[in-house]
Amino acid sequence: MGSEAEDKIEKDGGASDSECKADTGVPEVPPPADDTPEVLNKALSGLSSRWKNWWVRGILTLAMIAFFFLIIYLGPMVLMMIVLCVQIKCFHEIITIGYSVYHSYHLPWFRTLSWYFLLCVNYFFYGETVTDYFFTLVQREEPLRILSKYHRFISFALYLSGFCMFVLSLVKKHYRLQFYMFGWTHVTLLIVVTQSHLIIHNLFEGMIWFIVPISCVICNDIMAYMFGFFFGRTPLIKLSPKKTWEGFIGGFFSTVVFGILFSYLMAGYRYFVCPVEFSNDSNSFTVDCEPSELFQLQDYTLPSVLESITVLRESLYPFQIHSIALSAFASIVGPFGGFFASGFKRAFKIKDFANTIPGHGGIMDRFDCQYLMATFVNVYIASFIRGPNPTKVIQQLLALRPDQQLHIYNSLKAHLTEREPLLK
Repeated sequence: MGSEAEDKIEKDGGASDSECKADTGVPEVPPPADDTPEVLNKALSGLSSRWKNWWVRGILTLAMIAFFFLIIYLGPMVLMMIVLCVQIKCFHEIITIGYSVYHSYHLPWFRTLSWYFLLCVNYFFYGETVTDYFFTLVQREEPLRILSKYHRFISFALYLSGFCMFVLSLVKKHYRLQFYMFGWTHVTLLIVVTQSHLIIHNLFEGMIWFIVPISCVICNDIMAYMFGFFFGRTPLIKLSPKKTWEGFIGGFFSTVVFGILFSYLMAGYRYFVCPVEFSNDSNSFTVDCEPSELFQLQDYTLPSVLESITVLRESLYPFQIHSIALSAFASIVGPFGGFFASGFKRAFKIKDFANTIPGHGGIMDRFDCQYLMATFVNVYIASFIRGPNPTKVIQQLLALRPDQQLHIYNSLKAHLTEREPLLK
């Protein structure tokens, strides 16, 4: 694994020859077996491998889209559970590659500690989410209030326990490999768990912030593949030899148009645009509200050049304008998540992260661009959309002692009294 310079540094640092020898000769990851359903194999047996792969990918893509709409119909709670399941599966696929590469060294506790750190990080992030979005429920239940108050300390203590277990597991001949795997686990946590946490935060802002970005990435993936399959001639990037400029450009324009139309369709329904909130009365999630100005039709004066474009109307939802930014990111920057994954797979000489979905590879192969998109959407909302939330301010005020509440009341009263002439 290490370069000649690394080996020299390791040798100068006092590492033994046996340790350097133990860290070389990394085995390749065995390729996954073909798991295409037998029914499809028989039905497509007369086609060339190129067209067979096209049909397999197409059929499974339609099945995944149908499943996507099903979980949307089932509501936000099911969506959150699906996000968690996808996160765990992606983590499993990446960690399995690491274990496949280094299993012959019998590194102690590698998989155990990897899953333990996943548990710790999820406890931290989901605890923060519960405290933030279920504040009144947490304050109502004494055990939850205690856990919320000391949440970060408990999370740090859990992580510290795993850190100490890692140090105790170090074996003399495999120090460098063990630190490789320690870094492998933490980078995987950064890529997978942090991004899935952001996806859930986007979902709480309104399901439209979850559905439209994901749909734009899916649209770009499909249209880039279609344009590349039928018209592709010019290679785009060496990391992915099958990617072409024709597919990249065709995917961009298709995704922007799709984003505008799909946003117009969804922005008219409260179920999609209202923030996901927890109701204390029903002890369940609610998605009912008075839509903000972002989701109310407004008249715009369009340039004469754009008036002839049928997808653009004078009456638009402001969210449609934001959807152009989301679509552009999904089609221009989003694919670099896929290129990053391609580079990772090439580094370990594997075609896919797993063989979970025939014709598509593993779950991580389908979500490599989604995680990058989730970060952008979260940053975009925080920078251009989200404002102060009076509900959360009131919830925090109600958690204070009476004397603190009275002090804030008097301060606010004095401030409003000073501004009264300006408010008239």
